[in-house]
Amino acid sequence: MTSVLLHYSELHHGSHNQLIDEVPPPAKGRLDAIIVPTIHDADTLRDSLQLASDLRRPLVALCSRQAQARELIALSYRYGTDVLAIDLHEASARMPAFRADDALGESEFASASDLSLKRNLGLLISRGAGWERVLFLDDDIIGVVREEIEGAAAVLDSGRYRAVGLLNEGFPDNSVVCHANREMGGRQDSFIGGGAMIVDPLATRSFFPNIYNEDWFFLLGDNWPFRAARSGRMTQRRFDPFANPRRAEDEELGDTLAEGLFCLLDDGERPQWGDKACWADFLFRRRCFLECLLAEVDAADMDGGRRTQMTNSLKAARGASAFITPYLCNAFLQGWRSDLRTWDIFLEGFPTTGGTGKALAELGLAHVAHYSRPEESW
Repeated sequence: MTSVLLHYSELHHGSHNQLIDEVPPPAKGRLDAIIVPTIHDADTLRDSLQLASDLRRPLVALCSRQAQARELIALSYRYGTDVLAIDLHEASARMPAFRADDALGESEFASASDLSLKRNLGLLISRGAGWERVLFLDDDIIGVVREEIEGAAAVLDSGRYRAVGLLNEGFPDNSVVCHANREMGGRQDSFIGGGAMIVDPLATRSFFPNIYNEDWFFLLGDNWPFRAARSGRMTQRRFDPFANPRRAEDEELGDTLAEGLFCLLDDGERPQWGDKACWADFLFRRRCFLECLLAEVDAADMDGGRRTQMTNSLKAARGASAFITPYLCNAFLQGWRSDLRTWDIFLEGFPTTGGTGKALAELGLAHVAHYSRPEESW
């Protein structure tokens, strides 16, 4: 089929999977713990609790919004699972100040999400516990079985990779813009991500910046070429990416930056952290791509309500893109590169012994931690 999208296919890379290795599990590996950032009620974590029970490994839940630590602890007893649940509703963790946050705070793109904070706390708690094989698992991931995780952990045990993500066989984990590209017939794969990924918290010096696609930046933070693989399978729960145009608006800066960097990597080039001319060119291509998608949606044979939803979301992304400048891209990336050094210094002073209790005390979160078994046994 000939379409606007195919004529302008060079505007968007629909896959970055050539940057990672597809590795069949060599054997059964070990896992130390599961880290789940959650904003939903305890019932949402039943799959995660069952997996933890099957693996006989502890689960650390970082709770905010509807998620309540005490409710999760109560539910954990039904699964015979060791759980550490941390209430972050009003707690403030002792974390380093990041320059990238300042760059976003001076723009229209400051993030209100706490997902990156939770992932970073998961890294630090794991370091304190001395865990070397940790599964980050989002609360909308289901269908993960013990054998898949043990296999993926064995891939990490090989020492060749810093992260091993699972293949998503369910609803694709993409940005709103990439979902629109797929629905309009464009090539669109899913990459590995923090939703289901095993990492070694003691080996990595990277962190998750507070921006959409924070997991892609995490992979890049250990320097290029990043060493990552995909092994094992999982499923993500279905949702409607076009239900609220604000979603596309909130994602646009992180999607633009991550796609721009990964497009360079696809072409065998090193990331251009501070090249304003490079970002001016990519922003032009990104906006052309959004216009192409809008034209495709307008011409598509689809339900009128669906067309309106998709159009509104893409217009929201286009509106956000209008405020993204090469200067902002440069400011964020230079801030993030500086933050990697700040994080490295922070890690040097953070305990890697003493258990989860000492790590939480260092973070100022001991008073909001809830344990399913006595704290001193963790």
